[in-house]
Amino acid sequence: MAFIYLNKNRKKSNVMSEFIAEFLGTMLLILLGNGVVANVVLNKTKGNNSGWIVITMGWGLAVFTGVAVAGPVSGAHINPAVTIGLAVAGMFAWSKVGLFIAAQMLGAAMGAFLVWLMYRDHFNSTEDGGAKLACFSTGPAIRNLGSNAISEVIGAFVLMFVIFYLAGPSFEGAGVEGAKIGLGTLGALPVALLVVAIGLSLGGTTGYAINPARDLGPRIMHAILPMDNKGTSDWGYSLIPIVAPIAGAVIAAALFMFL
Repeated sequence: MAFIYLNKNRKKSNVMSEFIAEFLGTMLLILLGNGVVANVVLNKTKGNNSGWIVITMGWGLAVFTGVAVAGPVSGAHINPAVTIGLAVAGMFAWSKVGLFIAAQMLGAAMGAFLVWLMYRDHFNSTEDGGAKLACFSTGPAIRNLGSNAISEVIGAFVLMFVIFYLAGPSFEGAGVEGAKIGLGTLGALPVALLVVAIGLSLGGTTGYAINPARDLGPRIMHAILPMDNKGTSDWGYSLIPIVAPIAGAVIAAALFMFL
């Protein structure tokens, strides 16, 4: 996902502003994205059992919201895989990678906390521990770690590769210290639609994390927040949605540079 903002009338933001933008953008992404999952799978909600289409649309609109808020300041990466993929492609400074990822992880954790705060009565009214975990992190429909990893690699590859090509000439001359590059070179709506497409077509195997922060930050919050009948946080699966999306983004960046 790549977002470029060129506004000569706007002051160049400092590093702290970019940190806050990535924090807030990722927080909103997780609040709305995991929020729609909670609305669908938890007991006694107004949206209970409304289905996969609602979840994929909710996640797409969550991306739209996060990009719209963070884009003008940081470029709206809101995803460590995107940050690393852009750095591999020479479009983002490696010196900022750690800062951006820290902001994304903290923002994701805060977003997950707010989901828990919003739906805490419904978490406690739900006996299914797997349903509760699904409101925080992803998990496979069929547990086969090799196949699960391939699914996440492909999903993240599509995300990053398509964004590179939708951006097209916009990337020309965009140095690592120049234009704001992140999650939506064409604007927030096209990126949101791309995420909806990935969810509808490729999300059925693993829940399409395609974002290490989206999974790890909320999984940590699941482990520490109090809930009745919480169940396991499934740390045995947790490396898949961290490593595989990064691998997919790196492959996409390498192929984009080669072509």
